[in-house]
Amino acid sequence: MGESKNVHSALVTYTSMISLLTLCPPFVILLWYTMVHADGSVLKTYEYLRQHELQGFKNIWPTPSPIAWKIIACFGAFEAFLQLALPGKRVEGPVSPSGNIPVYKANGLQAYGVTLITYLSLWWFGIFDPAIVYDHLGEIYAALIVGSFVFCIFLYIKGHLAPSSSDSGSSGNVIIDFYWGMELYPRIGKNFDIKVFTNCRFGMMSWAVLSVTYCIKQYELYGRVADSMLVNTVLMLLYVTKFFWWEAGYWCTMDIAHDRAGFYICWGCLVWVPSVYTSHGMYLVNHPVILGTQLALFIFVIGLLCIYINYDCDRQRQEFRRTNGRCLVWGKAPSKIVASYQTTRGETKTSLLLTSGWWGLSRHFHYVPEILAAFCWTVPALFNHFLPYFYVLFLTILLFDRAKRDDDRCSSKYGKYWKMYCDKVPYRIIPGIY
Repeated sequence: MGESKNVHSALVTYTSMISLLTLCPPFVILLWYTMVHADGSVLKTYEYLRQHELQGFKNIWPTPSPIAWKIIACFGAFEAFLQLALPGKRVEGPVSPSGNIPVYKANGLQAYGVTLITYLSLWWFGIFDPAIVYDHLGEIYAALIVGSFVFCIFLYIKGHLAPSSSDSGSSGNVIIDFYWGMELYPRIGKNFDIKVFTNCRFGMMSWAVLSVTYCIKQYELYGRVADSMLVNTVLMLLYVTKFFWWEAGYWCTMDIAHDRAGFYICWGCLVWVPSVYTSHGMYLVNHPVILGTQLALFIFVIGLLCIYINYDCDRQRQEFRRTNGRCLVWGKAPSKIVASYQTTRGETKTSLLLTSGWWGLSRHFHYVPEILAAFCWTVPALFNHFLPYFYVLFLTILLFDRAKRDDDRCSSKYGKYWKMYCDKVPYRIIPGIY
């Protein structure tokens, strides 16, 4: 487990663990309560808690109800079924530290299409009313908090008793193992990849499904969908579509190829994504802000542009890797650095580092359009309350932290080549500034 040791010191791990374990669950519930029952006002929630103290907090905290468990179970089972059953192209992930090559079936876009069509059909034909999901949202989050915790315990035990590959192992510390994870590629059987399920098929899919849910709920409340809600929902759906279109590329990123499956990433995808990532939509349900056609279109076009640039950054790098640098970047031959490194088995391998196109602007330029896109789908909520913007703030911190972790990891992996790369591309995220 050398990887996570050099990236995270014990102190950082303990601090972030204890804060995540203790602060995140109540935060998710308070976020839901504030958006749905306190008009999006942090002050209102604060006043309520100040008056009623601990009892008030207990009153707010919903009990996971049978219907909440049923909704989660049906959604999870449906997504797991699609992941296994739908046809898809065979895709190989990057070589792991132990030299394994994970094999995936790329059927994310199909699963996404089937999920949305099924969900909308259930509503259209009166079989299931998505508003029920919104009405029981608090209970669903409460159930997810408990369920995901149990799921992480299962991952921990599985990592000890039945790891799926040699990319696993213990750091000798129970808490660190539980938090950062034991296995890099846990699977159930040969074909069911747990990380693809938690990160992509549950987390990202629930983001899209909840966005649609909020739209339908607003329609049922007011008889129409406000333009602010439309801009918010359509931009998020386009972003999630881009994600699934590029899902095989995501399997080469840090989340999948470097972060092990533990509490940090699994709880984040199972609880944090469905709650925090959709919180602005939650707010918009009861606040049908009218932007007017011009403003709505302006925000939409800017958001669309950001999503496209974010996609194009990833596409450019993927194309560069796929062709081994024999491709055009912005109409001319790419400039690159050939870096060699050693695997944990002591073999010497080479990687190409792209230093032109989007990747010549800064080392993680693709985070800029991603943060701006998030701002675009949040800004229809306007500025009466700060809370809808918590997601944008969180995303900024997350991506800046991820850029730093990625740089640290690459620095120890590539050594002098990474220094050459940083001399050529001096900025980490924002060209000219940072």
